[in-house]
Amino acid sequence: MSTERVNPPGLSPPTGFSHAVVATGTRVVFLAGQTALDTDGKVVGETLPEQFGKALTNLLTALRAAGGAPADLARVTVYATDVADYRRHAPELGHIWRRLAGRDYPAMAVIGAARLWDEQALVELDGFAVLP
Repeated sequence: MSTERVNPPGLSPPTGFSHAVVATGTRVVFLAGQTALDTDGKVVGETLPEQFGKALTNLLTALRAAGGAPADLARVTVYATDVADYRRHAPELGHIWRRLAGRDYPAMAVIGAARLWDEQALVELDGFAVLP
C-alpha cells in the first residue's frame, strides 16, 4: 500500500492528524468501534488517557489481526463523551498515539457523544485502513 498525507498550506497546520490521506492498495479493512474493554468485556481505566490507550490498543489489535499495521490507517474517528476533557488531555493523548501507532497520522475527527455503548466508556475509536 502507499499513502500520501496531504496537508495544504491554505489550511491550518495539522496537529496529530492529516487533512487528507490518499491511499492506494488492494484491501480495505473497516475497523469496528473500540472502547477500553478488556478480554472479559469490562471497561478498564478511570481516566480518559487510560481508556484512550486501551481503546487504541484494541483498534490496533483488530487491525493487526486483519494483516495491517498502524501506518495503513487511512481514517480514524474518535467519539468522546466530553470533548473539553479530550482537548485538555490532547498532548497526553498525542503521546499515547505516537507510542502505539507512530507518527503517520490518518485523517481524523473527534465527535462529541452523549453516551457510548458501555456506560463507563469515555472514548471510542473506529476507522478504516488500506492494505497492499
